Amino acid sequence: MIGIFSFLGFTILVAVISYLATRNTNEKSSDGYFLGGRSLTAGVIAGSLLLTNLSTEQIVGLNGSAYTDGLSVMAWETLAAIAIVIAAIFLLPRYLKGGLTTVPQFLSKRFDVTTKTITSGLFLTGYVVVLLPVILYSGSVAISGMFDVSTLLEVSDETALVICIWGIGIIGSIYAVFGGLKAVAVSDSINAIGLLVGGLLIPVFGLMAIGDGSVFEGLDTLISTNPERFDSTGNKGQEVPFATIFTGMMLVQLFYWGTNQQIIQRALGAKNLAEGQKGLLLASFLKILGPLILVLPGMIAYHYFEGGLDTSDLAYPELVRAVLPKPLVGFFAAVLFGAILSSFNSVLNSSVTLFGIDIYKQHINKDASETTVVKYGKIFGICLALAAMFIAPLIANAGSLFNYLQEINGIYSIPIFTIIVVGYLTKRVPAIAAKIGILSGSVLYCISQFWLKGMFVDQALAEAKAAGVTDAASLKLIEADAYPHYLHIMAILFVTNIVIMLVIGKIKPRKEPFVLEYTKQVSITPYKYVNQFGIAICAIVIGIYIYFAR
Repeated sequence: MIGIFSFLGFTILVAVISYLATRNTNEKSSDGYFLGGRSLTAGVIAGSLLLTNLSTEQIVGLNGSAYTDGLSVMAWETLAAIAIVIAAIFLLPRYLKGGLTTVPQFLSKRFDVTTKTITSGLFLTGYVVVLLPVILYSGSVAISGMFDVSTLLEVSDETALVICIWGIGIIGSIYAVFGGLKAVAVSDSINAIGLLVGGLLIPVFGLMAIGDGSVFEGLDTLISTNPERFDSTGNKGQEVPFATIFTGMMLVQLFYWGTNQQIIQRALGAKNLAEGQKGLLLASFLKILGPLILVLPGMIAYHYFEGGLDTSDLAYPELVRAVLPKPLVGFFAAVLFGAILSSFNSVLNSSVTLFGIDIYKQHINKDASETTVVKYGKIFGICLALAAMFIAPLIANAGSLFNYLQEINGIYSIPIFTIIVVGYLTKRVPAIAAKIGILSGSVLYCISQFWLKGMFVDQALAEAKAAGVTDAASLKLIEADAYPHYLHIMAILFVTNIVIMLVIGKIKPRKEPFVLEYTKQVSITPYKYVNQFGIAICAIVIGIYIYFAR
């Protein structure tokens, strides 16, 4: 009952504060609705970015990966810090100079409207088919398990899951569709505080549990018992082999933190460039601390349960139940619910923005007023949320959600990132090159991961079993050797697409070189210490890798 009251109280409190914050904001225009009136400050941006990235597919999934592979999976968190620094120094000034409200808008200016529409369509397809349903499903599994909803309501586990999916979906839709980005960002900032406190409590109590009441004794026991698991360099067959951090890993990070509408929309709503850069730098520093919440608990769980859990995805929830005092379980469940809502309503708000500005206003009703754009954007958001709620229960057998998300997102992430990079770094590559680049990137990736990979892996495993190899660890290495890691494939296709676009640009260049004009919507005077702080953050990340390398 404590958990239920904490859940209700925390959710209502955040909703009230978010509503009061938006009452005093002029959001009568589409720009105000989608971007919070370009008024977001550094603290709000950082808190919003931090929590948007934290949801159950990260908290449960990445800790599950750490349970299996150890410290090497921290690459998903620590390398994000470098990507955010690059976004702050190189990408954000260009976005704000061009007065962009969505990333595809830049592609419209640099290439043409068709390129922008294709990109927006890819974003929306990925959101509704993959990201939104996964967020709803994984969040519902966590909440249903922590509250034991099936027993509480005397229904089956499947019914309890559906109830949670629709509950989270409805509440998240209210935040995103009717509140706009301002409400989403404010609620994210409040939830971020609770998530940091609650998230840090788990490793603290976990270390105390294995250290006879002492955090430092617990840490010493954890390191001395399994020193090989504290290796920052992943091995072949693990989720993040060391070589991948120099290839596709950084590309994925740069796409996610620098061009993904769901994330970068926070910085696009900054009151000026300096505030946006400060917000990104603060978020970057906080990402360095991310492994304390997203990796360390999984490693503690491996020691605590002696590697005996049925599946790695149980590592985090089982550790929470085992080490957290009962009165705090309810509080943490409420905080986790806020994180789930954050990811869901952030993606939904980004989808509404893409549809309203890049599709409805551009292709359906070019003469629509700003009020009309917002109205139909909200209708689209409601439809998108409903579709995600219907799809979510269908992915129950998708396997590892975290790996599934990372791999499947490559269908659109790398092609989109490729044309953005070429768009900014060249002046005469034409629109036809962008269209070919984004379509070839998606098609080639699908052929690689859904046809060639399966063919090569199946053949290698069949030959190994015919030779009498049955050991699971040996078969895992054989599978890893049979076909390049998907992060390597992303890097190969990234270079391939760039070459294709440059060749087309050489054969048929633009008639006039592209020039990014300053719209003067916001001040683009940079934060005076952005380079110094950026270098310091990158140095810390590199230092962490060197310290833990074995």
